[in-house]
Amino acid sequence: MSCGDPHDTECGEVLDHLYEFLDNEMAEGDCAKLRVHFEECSPCLKQYGLEQAIKALIKRSCGCDDTPADLRGKVLARIDSIRAGQRTGEALVVSVETTVEVCAEPADEPDRAAQAAAGT
Repeated sequence: MSCGDPHDTECGEVLDHLYEFLDNEMAEGDCAKLRVHFEECSPCLKQYGLEQAIKALIKRSCGCDDTPADLRGKVLARIDSIRAGQRTGEALVVSVETTVEVCAEPADEPDRAAQAAAGT
């Protein structure tokens, strides 16, 4: 992503380090460069706001459960591969797996449809 305007810090570099910035894992000098960039570049500021909102939503939704180390490693590896693909212009393909668990409890009263069919 790039807004097309020249910046001291390129948009790609800012976005590559966005999560380090959000997680306060950057040196103050680097943080200052990103803050200046966000003041100048509305597309990057918008992406920052989006990522910040997603991070807050995940934090609220997940409570205080610790992330298993192997899951964290897999997610970080996937993020790195997506970033590498974006830099080389490869198409982004994301797959999502969903598991639905259905639990049924026995009914206390007879099935009304079965009663109607029996004429009772």
